[in-house]
Amino acid sequence: MARQRTPEGPPPPPAVQKLRIRYAKRGRLRFSSTRDFSRALERALRRAGVPMAFSAGFHPHPLISYANAAPTGTASEAEYLEIRLAERVAPEAVRDALDEALPDGLDVLEVREAAPGALADRLEASEWEVRLRGVRPPQVEPALAAYLALERAETTRVVKSGPRTFDTREPVLDLRVAGVGEDGCAILRMVVRHTTPSVRPDDILTALRAVTGLAPPVPPLVTRLAQGPLRPDRAGVADPLATDEEVVGPEG
Repeated sequence: MARQRTPEGPPPPPAVQKLRIRYAKRGRLRFSSTRDFSRALERALRRAGVPMAFSAGFHPHPLISYANAAPTGTASEAEYLEIRLAERVAPEAVRDALDEALPDGLDVLEVREAAPGALADRLEASEWEVRLRGVRPPQVEPALAAYLALERAETTRVVKSGPRTFDTREPVLDLRVAGVGEDGCAILRMVVRHTTPSVRPDDILTALRAVTGLAPPVPPLVTRLAQGPLRPDRAGVADPLATDEEVVGPEG
């Protein structure tokens, strides 16, 4: 029987601190994929001198956990990840150094000590802004009303296992015209509960087109404004980096 190899050298230092990070994807960087971002992040962590904790084994890697990344091509003000450090560092220092080391358009907005529990469990829903370029509010409001009146609105998307048909209507908690752009286009606001498979704004727009014929002449501009725990009124989301007391408030 062949002898099992063991990694040479001492094991890496243990993690002593876990930080949660909120960052934004803006401008042209909205087209960066999760893999693109992970490479940029690891380079930035090295340049910023962040004392990362590493996994053990033959191929150590920095201990980074990503949570519910937005689709490629979608801008976001609310992307989240966790890092584990081998030395304690002030979260503000990590925020400033990491933001400086990342390219413009990948912007670190907030760094906090991790609260108890899993970050992914706190990301229950997302709030989205969708700018329907070339579509005026009077054109879209009847379509939204027709969609919201449905019990189901299915669409089909190709996933890793092949084409999959799923309902887009049930996860939609709020869908309305929230404003008008400088060019007169309708600006939609959506609150969508996270499900498996995830229901994305483009899925909802595809279902809208199938049900009502609404078809913007150019691709919409989509931005995730927030993601986190659902508020009690289910009309928005709270800050996932806040404590439960901060989310609910002192009166509960």
